[in-house]
Amino acid sequence: MEALKDLRSEIDSLDRELIQLFSKRLELVSQVGKVKHQHGLPIYAPDREISMLQARRLEAEKAGISPDLIEDVLRRFMRESYTNENQFGFKTVNPNIQKIVIVGGNGKLGGLFARYLRASGYPISVLERDDWDVAERILANADAVIVSVPIANTLETIERLKPYLTENMLLADLTSVKREPLSKMLEIHQGAVVGLHPMFGPDITSMAKQVVVRCDGRFPDRYEWLLEQIQIWGAKIHQTDAIEHDHHMTYVQALRHFSTFANGLHLSKQPVNLANLLALSSPIYRLELAMIGRLFAQDAELYADIIMDKPENLEVIESLKQTYEDALKFFENHDRQGFIDAFHQVRAWFGDYSEQFLKESHQLLQQANDLKQG
Repeated sequence: MEALKDLRSEIDSLDRELIQLFSKRLELVSQVGKVKHQHGLPIYAPDREISMLQARRLEAEKAGISPDLIEDVLRRFMRESYTNENQFGFKTVNPNIQKIVIVGGNGKLGGLFARYLRASGYPISVLERDDWDVAERILANADAVIVSVPIANTLETIERLKPYLTENMLLADLTSVKREPLSKMLEIHQGAVVGLHPMFGPDITSMAKQVVVRCDGRFPDRYEWLLEQIQIWGAKIHQTDAIEHDHHMTYVQALRHFSTFANGLHLSKQPVNLANLLALSSPIYRLELAMIGRLFAQDAELYADIIMDKPENLEVIESLKQTYEDALKFFENHDRQGFIDAFHQVRAWFGDYSEQFLKESHQLLQQANDLKQG
């Protein structure tokens, strides 16, 4: 066993050397962050990331090392790097902006945007629900007003802003539904209007690779600075029509959140112990449990508002109920071939995305397995 002890000692020594190399790499990344800040460059540079990963994979392969191992390590480094680069702040895209008011700026999402905007050099004021008696003072001379309140209060809040808005102000919202808020903003305000939907929660550590949906309202040239500012933070802007956005959110949000809620509700009523389920879980089942449990660590009112937003959501959920019943009949009727045929029909619908999703999920499953073993 002395030989094993010596080998482990060598490994420990190499691990300490790796820590020093990691430290040097992170220091270089820190310098990159400073340069990006000075020149107003986006945190996330997709072309650079792709070319760097491809080069390191080839080099790893030549050295007889798993390319996937090297890519996993580098991607973890990049996530850490994106977070660290936030500390240097960001270039101020539009230095003419003297004041931005965030309605709901002390909330989680509003607070996130307030933090990023302050880090970009903009003076931020906040208007909360108890501040309407001094709203005129808070909104006076604002260049931009951003609404970030619960869905159920969005239209009412936009309406209450009407007396305080001037034509030179930009009016925007961060709501996860877009048609009605955008329509209401265009109705009560004659100036620039844009609807935004951040496709992420307020608990992110970096904007890098996040998606912000853009639904144009009026005078896009007057809010191009805000979109550019968000891109400098590392986010990707996806442009779409408000009606199209809400249609797809029925599936991206309402249907998915309902399915997750129903699965959690069903599990909570079963004669099972969650700790035992986890102990017996495969990596993919642990990941599924994590996604279910994640929902219930968040805001119930938000998910209620998203699911109940419009009749189309309930119609699609009803169709899911019918699909469950149809799928169950394969097994009630012992129709094995019917199930297989339906399986292949769905596979054909996914097309090449099936293989893509298989590859994308591979790393997630490895991480889930590491958590299980840890």
